[in-house]
Amino acid sequence: MTLALFDVDGTLLLTPDLVAVRAILDAIDPSLPDEAFTRLPHAGQTSLWLVEQILGHEPDPGWCERAERRYGELLDDTSHWRKPDDAEDVLTKLRRRGVQLALLTGTPEGIARLRMDRLGLADFFPQGQGAFGCDSADRAELIRLAVARAGAKPEDTVEIGDTPLDEETARAAGVRAIRVDRLGSFSELLELVA
Repeated sequence: MTLALFDVDGTLLLTPDLVAVRAILDAIDPSLPDEAFTRLPHAGQTSLWLVEQILGHEPDPGWCERAERRYGELLDDTSHWRKPDDAEDVLTKLRRRGVQLALLTGTPEGIARLRMDRLGLADFFPQGQGAFGCDSADRAELIRLAVARAGAKPEDTVEIGDTPLDEETARAAGVRAIRVDRLGSFSELLELVA
């Protein structure tokens, strides 16, 4: 069985979300400006890695739960959010073909799942599966963790993302990579995943 690991930012959520930036900063130090986060090379990185870069050390264990809670407090109208035009159709067809779907994102789990809920995609990604930005600072390690949680094999896994780092870390973890920014349409995944 194929395991398809979907990135969130730039892959399923096509709209920039600065609310997450503020929530993460509020969780570690509310006095920090947004630039403390946005000045770092964050495309494809994990939230834990970014927080460690900002602080210069590992954060306290409760930071992730605080960030998820703060995100829920700050998130307001998301009617402007965009997802790939045919996301539901593609995910439905992949699932019908027996492809196991899971999230693989550098974002904290509570933030990623709330985003999926707001986009109408939550039902495609079961709880207890995938890997998230608080699980490890190393994205390749997130991939290995998601593969283990699914009981899958690396050779039967594909990571779907939008950055060179997504592609690079997929290879480092021994799984195939598909970059959606290289596709003509999201529906091309139907030919490439299974």
